[in-house]
Amino acid sequence: MIESIVKESKDGVLIDIDVQAGAKKDEITGINEWRKRLSIKIKAPATEGKANKEIIKFFKEIFKKDIEIVAGKLNPQKTILVKDIKKDEVIETLKKYL
Repeated sequence: MIESIVKESKDGVLIDIDVQAGAKKDEITGINEWRKRLSIKIKAPATEGKANKEIIKFFKEIFKKDIEIVAGKLNPQKTILVKDIKKDEVIETLKKYL
């Protein structure tokens, strides 16, 4: 199922995510099979880009790579780019959190 939310691109790997802001802690909660997205919770509120900054920081800690939000900046459904990494590495890393 992870394979359906992770796509290779020329700059790295794209991951479709579904974000719940204002949570108790930052965490990956699973895969939303219906939306085909990785479900995550973020402590920061969804105001003034705070949640987006937290998302970037959260995934930077997980992958140790540069992260960019490439779609959905104002939406709970987002696509992030993990730069300079292979799809297999992303899938292996995410499996540890699921």
